[in-house]
Amino acid sequence: MIKNVVFMVSMSALLHAGLTDFKTIKEANQAYEAQEYGKSADLLKNLDAKSPQKQYDIGNALYKDKKYDEAMEAYEKSEGIDEASRLHNIGNSQFQKKEWDKAIETYEKALEIKEDEDTKFNLELVKKQKKKEEEQKKKKQDQKDDKKNDQEKNKDDKQDQDKKQNKDQEDQDKQKQEQKNKDQKDKDGKKKEDKKKKEDEKEKSDANKEKKPQEKKADKESGQPKEQKKMSKEEKLKEQELKRLMKKMGQKKTPTMMYQMGEGKKGQRSEDAKPW
Repeated sequence: MIKNVVFMVSMSALLHAGLTDFKTIKEANQAYEAQEYGKSADLLKNLDAKSPQKQYDIGNALYKDKKYDEAMEAYEKSEGIDEASRLHNIGNSQFQKKEWDKAIETYEKALEIKEDEDTKFNLELVKKQKKKEEEQKKKKQDQKDDKKNDQEKNKDDKQDQDKKQNKDQEDQDKQKQEQKNKDQKDKDGKKKEDKKKKEDEKEKSDANKEKKPQEKKADKESGQPKEQKKMSKEEKLKEQELKRLMKKMGQKKTPTMMYQMGEGKKGQRSEDAKPW
């Protein structure tokens, strides 16, 4: 809330002003009441009168027009007006600009001059606004720090995850390589085994080839073809059968005929043999 003593001194200045100034002040007042604050300020600036009250009124119009920097300049030039009111309105302009510390200092100066409920209220209000803003700043900073910490944590987690993935990949590659080496070793071993087997078979085959001519040679040296060997076996069976018959006949005490076998003459009777 501004301390508004608009046109008080300006109206009193009309005693020394002309008709034109009176008309301008009236129009400025009407514009102010109609909330045309910029127009009101411009009309007041056109007054020939130079007084602290004129600057104060201009400051009030500019303040209402939300031109706080220009309003403060006008209030600064209005020295001579009620000091507590002037400081109060300067504090208000600083408050609107969110210059909390300056506003607090200005309100406190105004209260040192004169106790005022509006000034006290504004002083408490600006202190609350300052505290609220500080809390908001702190909250934002905490959120920013938390976000930064989260980002760093996520970054660390990602790095750890990447390290784990890299390690897992290395382990997998190592296992693959070991398996590959094992497979290659088994393959080489099988090749070596197959090679040795082939060599053994070849060696065995070569040995068999060398052995067969020797058997043929033995057959040749003995002069006994395979067919003759087979016949000898049959003769052997016949001989065994003959022995069996002779034994059987001997058991019956039947006379037997003796034959000599010699020098390849089968069935030749001996000269000393007597007929039965």
